[in-house]
Amino acid sequence: MPIKPAELAALMHEVEREDPIDFADLPFKEEELRELVASHLCEMAASMENFSTEDKMLTLLAVSAKLVLENLVLNIQLLRRHGEPVGESADSLLRRLRGG
Repeated sequence: MPIKPAELAALMHEVEREDPIDFADLPFKEEELRELVASHLCEMAASMENFSTEDKMLTLLAVSAKLVLENLVLNIQLLRRHGEPVGESADSLLRRLRGG
């Protein structure tokens, strides 16, 4: 893949300006986590070198969809764990995903 992990990490950070990630009090540095994920994704992309363009797009779309679903589930679990009303908060999350 033509993009290097450091470049992807920089792009990830740029996207986060629009939609920040709450790293809370994780015992890891944000930059290290970003670099770890960027390296993993670049390795995944490189392993798809022999895939057709359509198969690459489908694979990346499936991975993205799984991550968005996982994020939604984790957010709802956090709301429930903290005693927040899931109904309105979940609706807010779903509206955000729908782009509204």
